[in-house]
Amino acid sequence: MFECRAPQSQQEFDQYYHLRWKILRKPLQQEKGSEKDELEAQSVHRAIFDVKGDVIAVARLHFCGAFAGQIRYMAVAVDFQGTGLGQQLVIALEEFAISLGINKISLKAREQAVNFYQKMSYQNISFSHLLFNEVKHFNMEKRLRVSRSSYDDLSIALKDTWHKTIPMSKAMNVNIGFYDRQTLVTTCDEEFNKNLHNTMFAGSIYTLATLTGWGWVHLLIQQKGLEGNIVLADANIRYHSPVEGIAFAKTGLLHSSGNVDDLNNRNKVKLHVEVQVLSGEKVAATFKGIYFVLPK
Repeated sequence: MFECRAPQSQQEFDQYYHLRWKILRKPLQQEKGSEKDELEAQSVHRAIFDVKGDVIAVARLHFCGAFAGQIRYMAVAVDFQGTGLGQQLVIALEEFAISLGINKISLKAREQAVNFYQKMSYQNISFSHLLFNEVKHFNMEKRLRVSRSSYDDLSIALKDTWHKTIPMSKAMNVNIGFYDRQTLVTTCDEEFNKNLHNTMFAGSIYTLATLTGWGWVHLLIQQKGLEGNIVLADANIRYHSPVEGIAFAKTGLLHSSGNVDDLNNRNKVKLHVEVQVLSGEKVAATFKGIYFVLPK
């Protein structure tokens, strides 16, 4: 059976990039290294592995904004072309995009691939460019069906609360990308939060994570129709790597503990919340906070 997932080891990434070069660049007489660009570290990578663990298909997703992504570098080994692996890769990247609240995917398709993408509901928008003066590319787009739920009003209200009561959240343009009662994903403006190294300010990472944890607690309370004042009692953050490109902060039921139901008895509630800040799909920072909810 084939397996679709992100490459994990250096050896798997070496295979991943080699197949990119072999299929997309070698036939155009391009040197090794031409199959990579400056966005690799902030992207989402998917590969399909055969039963021997060899990479037989690859594709990449990077983010063009808080709610937009682009698929690039789709390549399938010659012996496996036409077997549905390309479709499997696109679906995997679309599902990951939807989990972050991305609602539009774009790509630049080679002329011979336009029909393939059209069958997957991508619209041919216009001619894009001529790669290496010989390969026609076309701009294509697809609107993703990000599920709407009865909890949308709660997430909209949370964003309004942030922007009205916490000036920094408005300046950072903190937004809610995804919320389904199980998971909360937030993001913020890339340009405003860049430092001189063209990566995200450590202070902005901390602020985004803190607000995401606070927001998760707020939503837990709102779901139960309860009221309380939320206080951050203790927090620590570990920075694992720079955040390049768009940052996404993620938390949810699997990353929190505590029960807000005690507010019904006018008791103080203590909750532990972990927030992961992602660069692409890599965890670039881990925030752990202790929040108290005081009954009103």
